[in-house]
Amino acid sequence: MANIGGMQIDWPEPVWCYAAALLAACLLAVYCWAKAKPTVYVVDFSVFDPPVSWKFPKAMIRKVAEANNSNPHAERHVAPEHIDFMCRLAERTGLGDETPVLPETHLGDITMAGTALARSEFSRTCITTAEALFNKTGIRPQEVNFVITNCSLFNPVPSLSAAVINHFKMGHRTRGFALGGMGCSAGVIALGLAQDLLQAHPGSLALVISHENICNATYTGCDPSMLISNVLFRCNGAAVLLSSKRHHARSAKYRIQHIVCTHMAADDEAYGCVQLTEDDARITGIKLKQELVPVAERALRQNMQDLGPLVLPASEKLKFAASYVLRRLVKSGGVLAGVLPGGLVERQYIPDFKKAFDFFCIHTGGRGIIDALEKHMQLSRKQVEPSRAALYRFGNVSSTSVWYDLAFIEAFQGVAAGQRVWQLAFGSGFKFNSSVLVANRHIADAAGHPAWRGFDRQAMWQALDTLEDAAAAARAAKAAQLKQQQPSSYVAQ
Repeated sequence: MANIGGMQIDWPEPVWCYAAALLAACLLAVYCWAKAKPTVYVVDFSVFDPPVSWKFPKAMIRKVAEANNSNPHAERHVAPEHIDFMCRLAERTGLGDETPVLPETHLGDITMAGTALARSEFSRTCITTAEALFNKTGIRPQEVNFVITNCSLFNPVPSLSAAVINHFKMGHRTRGFALGGMGCSAGVIALGLAQDLLQAHPGSLALVISHENICNATYTGCDPSMLISNVLFRCNGAAVLLSSKRHHARSAKYRIQHIVCTHMAADDEAYGCVQLTEDDARITGIKLKQELVPVAERALRQNMQDLGPLVLPASEKLKFAASYVLRRLVKSGGVLAGVLPGGLVERQYIPDFKKAFDFFCIHTGGRGIIDALEKHMQLSRKQVEPSRAALYRFGNVSSTSVWYDLAFIEAFQGVAAGQRVWQLAFGSGFKFNSSVLVANRHIADAAGHPAWRGFDRQAMWQALDTLEDAAAAARAAKAAQLKQQQPSSYVAQ
């Protein structure tokens, strides 16, 4: 018997059970919805569009070094053999002749470096990029709740995040975070921090500015492992606007699906393979050790193992699990040890991540790094084109590189609604970080990325193919020379 509006209604007991169950289910759904973390959207982003006067051809490396050597006020000179080393390296790195460098650096006067020039570099690369982002989104800077900056080599007081808040005259309740010393993977770390903040404060906006400051990073010593950074790194800046506001669900470009970070600092070898340090003459620079490549491979494997269960289709998960079980059985000396072919269990099955992602944004650490990831993941020429193009046009732009890659994809390839983008960033620490973005809508935005305006893809591929042909010829010549040096008896065998 039920009393509804003063009326006594005799309902069968099962109906009451069903009604109670339905009400409980509705209340549970509302509770879960209220407790669920809000989706974080990438509203839009911009990358630094360098002026023509910033173009730095590879031949300028020699001119800048020699200009510094002829400067009577320069405290240190670069030895001629080290200038030759940098020039040879520049020709093999996959960089083009339009990569951006601060015009003051073109003069080769290292004595101009300092805090004022570093602040100027940040303002000219990052503040201008953030202004362009606000202009194209229509969002006012005063609406931003969180400002996050990341820069490894320049961490002034007041901080870079404070500089952004000051420039745009943001409100006194705007919270700023400045990440320092975190290397080329810091852009994804900043993205993860923004996601955490926006999920903890639903209905908020965050501005992430990624940057590496290079005007004070020139190394003038004689350690070859510390000269490499002089050749690779270029001026850069990226600004990303993120939101946990529900009304951005349709207008935003992407939503963040996963962020997976692998940190190997507990391992001494990994911790020390990339360091800001001093050489024997107490000259400061970034040292890249030989252990870097194997450490990066281990970090990649660990990151893929953590990311795989979140993104791979069931078929790839089953193949990986089967491979793992078979290898364990064979190693334990079970009955299968003498039955299965050795090649079947020699290596752990590497899942095909191409079945999980439509686009790959690989950190532009260098031509060799892109080559290695292309081979390891069996990527196509088109799939690595964004990274090769970003390296060729802009150089190693550190933590911003995954955004230059994505800008290329939007400008030249286009992204369909629902397609997934994998951003792969790695750097000192040692850290390997992944972010997975899912497109909310169709994106073809050449006009929104003027940094890529006028880029000649065909000319790039011609230059890179010529470079690869020369490298292949050099490898063949070296192999032939080694063969000739072998004892005749060994050759006969």
